[in-house]
Amino acid sequence: MMNRHLLTLCGGLAGILLTIVLLITGASAIQGRQSAETPDFALETPDMADVPGLGGGMDSTDTETGGSADPALTETPDAGLPAKLERQDKAVRDIAPEQFGYPEEVTAQPLERIEARKPLSQPVARPEPVPAVLRHPVALSAGLIQFGDRLLQLDGIEPQKADRVCGEPGKTWPCGMVAKTAFRNFLRARALVCTVPKNGWQGTVTAACSVNATDPAAWLAENGWADAPEKSPLSSKVAAARHSRLGFFGDDPRDLSPVPTVPDETLPSTDAAVDMTGR
Repeated sequence: MMNRHLLTLCGGLAGILLTIVLLITGASAIQGRQSAETPDFALETPDMADVPGLGGGMDSTDTETGGSADPALTETPDAGLPAKLERQDKAVRDIAPEQFGYPEEVTAQPLERIEARKPLSQPVARPEPVPAVLRHPVALSAGLIQFGDRLLQLDGIEPQKADRVCGEPGKTWPCGMVAKTAFRNFLRARALVCTVPKNGWQGTVTAACSVNATDPAAWLAENGWADAPEKSPLSSKVAAARHSRLGFFGDDPRDLSPVPTVPDETLPSTDAAVDMTGR
């Protein structure tokens, strides 16, 4: 038994040694083959005399002894270079941000203003205004009237809103709604004669109107229910209403005092009624 174990151990060691020898031999063979295929190349430093324009005018003795080169080469370092690499002394153009992208002849000369181009098409002519009778007006606010699906703003006054609020803080009142009610009472669903476009209009149009020879815009301005631009002919009427504290420029014109309550009459009792009927 002992001899068998020794033989087994020796056989294993011999196999390991044989494997190592084979690996070393194969590595040596591979390195030798690579060395044979790629021979070493020696890097040669070119001599300065072999370079045209750089070493042709320089003496080898001067180089070895540390002497100076040819004065012509020292003064003109660009000599001997190809024509494409020669220095070209040209004017440098300014590339400031405000001049970048413009040619030199544009930036060097003052700008000249030219006449504007004529329009390619003729402007659309506005329709000719004509007087028209508009029925069933509905006042949406002071100066804004509705006729079906069309709206008309009275000319000469500024548009107002029905939700406008007037007065001082803590003492405000709905002046826009009050002005709307006053304007409705003035119209009373009467027909208006207004100067509107000939073929009608869509949306909102600004026009002058009259109701029984009375200008509704002037009526609103006189009673303080309108604001007018400075150049409007009704601005003086608005200023007078402001001075008199009328409409928007005054206090709440509504009477909000409490209504006195009427005391209920006392009815006679049932017994008294029976006694009275029994007599």
